[in-house]
Formats: sequence, structure tokens, C-alpha cells
Amino acid sequence: MSLLAALARRYGTPLYVYSADIVREHYRIWRESFTRPALVCYALKANSCRAVAAVLAREGAGADIVSGGELRRACAAGFAPARIVFSGVGKSEEEMAAGLRAGVKAFNVESSDELDALARVAGRLGLRAPVSVRLNPDIDARTHPHIATGRADNKFGVEIAEARALYRRAARDHRLRVTGVQCHIGSQITSAAPYRRAAVAVAALAKSLKRGGIALGFADMGGGFGIRYKDETPLEPEALVKTLEEAFAEQPELELLIEPGRSLVADAGLLLTKVLYRKQTSKRRFVVVDGAMTDLPRPALYGAWHPMEVVAPRRGKKTMADVVGPVCESGDFLARRRLLPPLERGDLLAVLKAGAYGFAMSSQYNSRPRAAEALVDGGKARLVRRRETDRDLTRGEL
Repeated sequence: MSLLAALARRYGTPLYVYSADIVREHYRIWRESFTRPALVCYALKANSCRAVAAVLAREGAGADIVSGGELRRACAAGFAPARIVFSGVGKSEEEMAAGLRAGVKAFNVESSDELDALARVAGRLGLRAPVSVRLNPDIDARTHPHIATGRADNKFGVEIAEARALYRRAARDHRLRVTGVQCHIGSQITSAAPYRRAAVAVAALAKSLKRGGIALGFADMGGGFGIRYKDETPLEPEALVKTLEEAFAEQPELELLIEPGRSLVADAGLLLTKVLYRKQTSKRRFVVVDGAMTDLPRPALYGAWHPMEVVAPRRGKKTMADVVGPVCESGDFLARRRLLPPLERGDLLAVLKAGAYGFAMSSQYNSRPRAAEALVDGGKARLVRRRETDRDLTRGEL
């Protein structure tokens, strides 16, 4: 904790702090769990900080991207384009062109219209587009509705009958090259059962396509692997990988892909925030800090629970408090009803497990400059993103 206090003094708060060693450790656990050809593609949307992504690129990871901006970030971080899969339900033709020029591994196509657009762009550029259809297997992953993606009433992917038709069209089109199949059923999933059902559906589709003369090169089972924030019981990587490998045991020719994001970086990051004021009403104790929903939106968006620790706790009786930020919204909180020791102005709180969907989802709402980011690697810390200034708030405005 003395390191955190030193970083807060040096770089100010709110401040994101990441551990490169923890990122490497989580990646290696996933990679070494496989017993057959496989590629672990980091879901860049979880945390697109170039320094964090570069740690994974140097380890040999692939990348899962969902925009042209993430393509540029992935390439800048050092990911080989041939190890990048391009997901997303609304890719523009400009983004498709960028992906084609870069030479990505595959475009995960999510609609008939998108397949037509990809073929047009490939034809204009004189290139063949690598196509993987995203299957929506209509599986309830039992997760928060905002992060469920594998049901028929979600916007993502296509159902099995349409997927077969898209593959037949793609196989006949000289502008396209069928490469694989993809499926992603949601996020923060802690049970193997939904993955087992999804993998069985994907394996059956791959078999039927092969019988029809369309051979696939890979099966991408997406990500969404849950972690422990409070009392969840997450899956062990080895157990989940075993589940996937069993589903594809009769198809050894298929390379298996997974797209972890949260499970690689959430534990590796925390948000440091400073106590500004203390406030007691007739009903509640409030601790007002300089971090806010603009810095870590998950509690406000999902009611998400993050562990929280006082960096240098004072002695005294713990009492219940809400930890809230300066934003002009009642929903601006980092924690509700937490037992906290006595706090003084200037004390530091560490919001843990904030390395995923923290800074990546941050904003300038209320005209608040976004936080700085620091990376600790081998005991040495460095600033990897400077704190925004007031000038950054109006940059680009006319």
C-alpha cells in the first residue's frame, strides 16, 4: 500500500494502477490450459490502454476488436494483424476496409447485410475477405441483461438456419473466404453449462458445413468468463477449456479461439481515489471522493460491486457508509453500505478489480477530465496515460 500512496502523491487522483505481472500470469494460465492448437485473443474492449495491451501482445496473444479505433490500438500495441479477429454488429465499410488492408484473421459477420457490405468492400480493394459467421445459439447465460449476448432477442449474431445460408453464400462468392465460426453468449458467466451448450451447437454447425463441402479452420467460442468480485464462484480456466475441448474432440482440425477480456485484466487494476469530504445525514453516512461514475461507471450502470480498501486505515469503529463522487447524479456512487473505518480528508481508497471496463468506459460527463493511468511492472511504476487537462475538454470544438 505504500507504493499506492507514493503513486497518488506523484500522479494525483483519481488514478488507475495496473500490474503487468498479474496480466501475464492470467494470460499464461489460459494459454497453458489448452492441449490442442489454440489462440487466446484478448478482448480489447475490456481495457484498451496501449501499455496493458502491449504486455499481452508480447506474450503472443491475439486480439478481439470491435471497431476501427480498436484495430489501430491493437496494431499500435504490437498485436500481429493475422492474430486479430474483428467482431461487432455494426462495422462500417471504412472499418472493414481498414481491417482488410491490415490483414486481420477474420471478420465475425453478424447479418446478411454485413456480409453483402464486406463483399463489396473486398471487391473494391481487390482482396478476399476472411469470413467467420457469429452464431447466436439462443442460450441464456444467466447474467445481467445488459451483458447477455447469446439469446435470440439480443442484437448479436445470427440463428443457425441463417448462419448456414450465409456460409453457402460466402463459399460461392470469390470476394470472400470462409475461415471459421464464432459464438459469444455474454459476460461475467460463472457456469460451464451455457458454454457447453454453445460449444455443442457450434461443433454441430461446423460438422454439417463440412459435410456440405465447407471446411472451417477455427471455432471461436468468445469470452465472458466471470471473475470473483464479491461472492461469485468463477470457473477455473482448466475446467472451462476441458469443456470446450471435449465438445470439439471429433474435430481436431479446428483451431480453438477464446476471447477473454475481464478475466485477464480485472484483477490487475485498481482505482485510487481521495477523500474530499465526509457528510452525515439523519439516515446516511457519505464519504465524498474525487473518483466518480465518470471514472468507474460499472456501479452506476449495473449496480456492480467492487471490493474497496482504505490505503492507510485508521483505528476506530467501522461504520456503514456510501462512497460517492462529485458528479451531479444520485446514481454517482462507487460503493453503497460499506463498513469503513474513520476517514479524514485526504485519505486514499483503493477500488479493487477495476482493470476491466473501468477507464475504457469512462467519460467527460460534467466536464470532468479523465483519470491518469500507471503501470507497475517488476516493481517499477511508470505513467502510461497522462491526466486530461481542461484544454482536453474542449479540444476539437469549433
